[in-house]
Amino acid sequence: MTITELPDHRAWWKESNVYQIYPASFKDSNGDGIGDIPGIVSELDYIAGLGVDIVWLCPCYKSPQVDMGYDISDYKDIYEKYGTLSDIDNLISGLHKTRSESAISSKDSEYRDWYIWKKPKYAADGTRQPPNNWSSHFGGSAWEYDANSAMMCDAVYDIMRFWPDRGVDGFRMDVINFISKDPALPDAPTTNPSTKYQKGAMYYATGPRLHEYLQELGKILMNMTRRWLRPQRAHHDLPFEIVGLNHGPTGKYTPRNWALTELKAIVDKWQTFMQANDGWNGFYLENHDQSRSVSRFASDRPKVRKVAAKMLATFLGFQSGSIFVYQGQELGLANVPKSWGIDKYRDIESLNRYDEKVAAGASQEVLDSILAEMQKKARDNARTPMQWDRTDNAGFSTVTPWMDVNEDYKVWNAESQVNDTSSVYAYWQSVFRLRREFKDVLVYGKFALVDALNESVFAYKRVYGSIEALIVTSFKDSETKWTLPKEYIKPGKVLMTNYDRSDVAGEIVLRPFEAFVLLVK
Repeated sequence: MTITELPDHRAWWKESNVYQIYPASFKDSNGDGIGDIPGIVSELDYIAGLGVDIVWLCPCYKSPQVDMGYDISDYKDIYEKYGTLSDIDNLISGLHKTRSESAISSKDSEYRDWYIWKKPKYAADGTRQPPNNWSSHFGGSAWEYDANSAMMCDAVYDIMRFWPDRGVDGFRMDVINFISKDPALPDAPTTNPSTKYQKGAMYYATGPRLHEYLQELGKILMNMTRRWLRPQRAHHDLPFEIVGLNHGPTGKYTPRNWALTELKAIVDKWQTFMQANDGWNGFYLENHDQSRSVSRFASDRPKVRKVAAKMLATFLGFQSGSIFVYQGQELGLANVPKSWGIDKYRDIESLNRYDEKVAAGASQEVLDSILAEMQKKARDNARTPMQWDRTDNAGFSTVTPWMDVNEDYKVWNAESQVNDTSSVYAYWQSVFRLRREFKDVLVYGKFALVDALNESVFAYKRVYGSIEALIVTSFKDSETKWTLPKEYIKPGKVLMTNYDRSDVAGEIVLRPFEAFVLLVK
């Protein structure tokens, strides 16, 4: 079967684009320095103007806020700094008035009685040790809840009913692939002798009962609404492999150079797998846990930052799958300044990693290296306050925010872009418009890599019947020559370009981070 013969099973959610909001950093409405739900409501016109269809809200539940709301104490109430249940109702109602769907993040319940309790190990000196050597993503030993607990499952199912009853249209289930584990809970192999705890994902991720649990959740959703996915698969996937491209041999905060062919291999793997298995991807380059894509995958140098951000919008925006855009990505926001010291970082993951090295007696050279990697990859990069305008605190708050605003806000902000047709914001508007206008090929068209071994240019095509779209993106910050495949040397139309390209033929010179979309019939 060729790629043009594969089924395209149409659905509203396949044609939808998703905008992710991190409540603490979006907009402060009451002058306490922390973003809140009413602040989000105040900017619904901005969100609607972008052209997205679904708004995904990061956890805003009641929480002690050790991990910025991902440590949840009550799934049926709202963290008081963010607002009230009434504020959430107003947000849901406001989104529906703009014809947008609402989705919220959820994590599996975290109550004492539902954790896995296992006898400890003992060191040679008799001191108690954790039951196994699995490392936590936030430092130290991992500890696990018990997904086999009937009480926990019932509580999760109850939560899944509570929010749709209030008007929420869907859920993003965080680390859902961790809910089923190897029941033996064995030690992980030692891959990093310099650390006490080791990566145990082969034992705690994608365990034997994962799809059983997912199917139960799917049944609940299908009973509440018929606008969801197919009954046998009421979920779709967010591949995470791309975000590990620049993680070093001993973890996130060690350096690594990556090759464009590695990125191509990951994208091609998930595109072709989903096509062959009638699945659907959710694709992203940024979220609340990742650094800014223009800094990470291209360049935030002032001379090329705008075209680089547009190139990445082109690369991401025309792949097969639902497109996820994180707040500020539509503006081309960048990572925090390299001059920031550890005192300006706020994320528990970053601080724990740094403090572990300090406690171990690391040299200043090692600490400086970790800080340099944090500036490239830390979650803090995505959590700086949203840059709304040139006023104090970037228009995010009338007081000093909970986290410093990026120092470039007077140039890079929403106010300067929403009415500028050459802005990154306007470019994203065009991406979403083209996906709607040419949805046959740009949403349902089949994917195939073009020039797969090229280390400078990422090109792919979308095919639907006799219609083809060629998407070309240069990941180089200098000019590069590229030869158009022979099958595209025929009349076509440039639908989109981040420069001023109007025609494409033969050997072309791509400018720094140039991108274009060519439609050929």
